[in-house]
Amino acid sequence: MQNDNTINEYGNVRISDDVVAVIAELAAKEVKGIVGMSGGIADSITEILGKKSPYKGIKVDVGEKETSIDLFVIVEYGVRIPDIAWQVQESVKKSVETMTGLNVIEVNIHIQGVNIEKDIKEEDGTMKFK
Repeated sequence: MQNDNTINEYGNVRISDDVVAVIAELAAKEVKGIVGMSGGIADSITEILGKKSPYKGIKVDVGEKETSIDLFVIVEYGVRIPDIAWQVQESVKKSVETMTGLNVIEVNIHIQGVNIEKDIKEEDGTMKFK
């Protein structure tokens, strides 16, 4: 696989952290059981410092030939977290490597929360979890 972050006869091609973050976010959200991304404390601190990240819940470090990715996710209640985390790792690694040519050395999954949706049954007024 050819690396796109190199100098060739036409010039230098660099892939930004933001591009890798977009690919990682879309790949993660395709996995059933992932509700969304969570910025956590790191994003809160950067916002206080005046640096807003458009990709909340994703930290990317792109080098010349490789990248590492941290995803801060919220999962759906009732899923088996280790299975979901593995699926996200596989999906993100495959998507980023295929689209960018970068070697993904690690995809770290940080479970930041569990989404619990409640519905009220109209017949008897009891709570029902989805």
